[in-house]
Amino acid sequence: MLRTVLRDDLRTLWTEPRPPDAPARVRRDWALPAAALAGVALEATLRENVVWRPVAVVFAVWLCLLPLWRRTRPLAMATLAFGSVILLQVASLVAAPREPVGLYTGAVVLVLVYALPRWGSGREIVLGGAVIVAACALCAVTDETPVVEKVVGFVFGLLPGVVGAAVRFRVTARERQLAQVRSREREQLARELHDTVAHHVSAMVITAQAGRVLAGTDPSAAVEALEGVEEEGARTLEEMRAMVAALRDRGVGAELAPPAGVADLERLVRTPGGRIRVDLGLDGELDTLPPAVDAAVYRIVQESVTNALRHAVDATEVVVRVAAERHTVRVSVRDNGRRTGRGRDGYGLTGLRERATLIGGTLRAGPGTDRGWHVEAELPRARSESGVHSRPRR
Repeated sequence: MLRTVLRDDLRTLWTEPRPPDAPARVRRDWALPAAALAGVALEATLRENVVWRPVAVVFAVWLCLLPLWRRTRPLAMATLAFGSVILLQVASLVAAPREPVGLYTGAVVLVLVYALPRWGSGREIVLGGAVIVAACALCAVTDETPVVEKVVGFVFGLLPGVVGAAVRFRVTARERQLAQVRSREREQLARELHDTVAHHVSAMVITAQAGRVLAGTDPSAAVEALEGVEEEGARTLEEMRAMVAALRDRGVGAELAPPAGVADLERLVRTPGGRIRVDLGLDGELDTLPPAVDAAVYRIVQESVTNALRHAVDATEVVVRVAAERHTVRVSVRDNGRRTGRGRDGYGLTGLRERATLIGGTLRAGPGTDRGWHVEAELPRARSESGVHSRPRR
């Protein structure tokens, strides 16, 4: 049983792909080699007991340059670095110098030990790890220091790899959580759109039935019924396109209650006895928004106000503004809390960005220029001039 589990774990590790977000080399990546090369120059100049000085300097310079490709070529860089370490150790065994060969600044190679599990694929981690362990083991065997120091040095050499694996696991776990948040937001949006489409289809069926009854006695009324079916059909097609774009999961049932929208904001911001006052301002024609936009406005205000109530430090007021323009709807939520240097951009705002993107809008969130936290959203206002889709304020 244990053997099967280990075999499955090794197979999973072997097939693990590289992280998709490996950054390209940036300007600050040159700082590490520059500092290491400066250390090589100082050590080679000031240190007197350097064995094979030209070889040691060339070897240290070689190790200082390899980290430049640590993200894009983690296996190759680790193999070149620790393969060189193995060759140098073999050469020192043959020549038997009195002191170890190499400079202390060669410790920059530990950056490659970190980069291998952080940016490499599973296959690269296994192969590169074997090279690193072989090099560390050879150094430990050939070194004449006490056993305790050998063990400590071996553990110290592999510790950056453990740190790199932990960082990768943490980043992967967060990306998985963000993906789940986006998936839930898509599911919620699709459920809301399903309710809207079901409403339109029901209206079409009822109108068609009424037209069939009136066709024999009142042809003009039947024509009006057909026009109503056409209007509802066009509306339904548009909502269906949005629903398909939301990629709703199968097996999710529709909710009977309509999704909350702009009409529910006044009830939302009423916080009797609350420590923060919420100032709500609505401007423009907000009664004729498409259901997806209507629900998105409510969710943005709900999440932003909730974050302010929970996290705003020393805040006394939250200002909410929803303005309907000809083609867009702008939502702004700002609090006057004290800036703490740490943002509140968590999973809730990630879901809101996903919802805004799904309906063709944008959302930005961050600290204000002087105080507080600001959330700004711009959503497209389709069919704003048609007058359909009116929702009575509740």
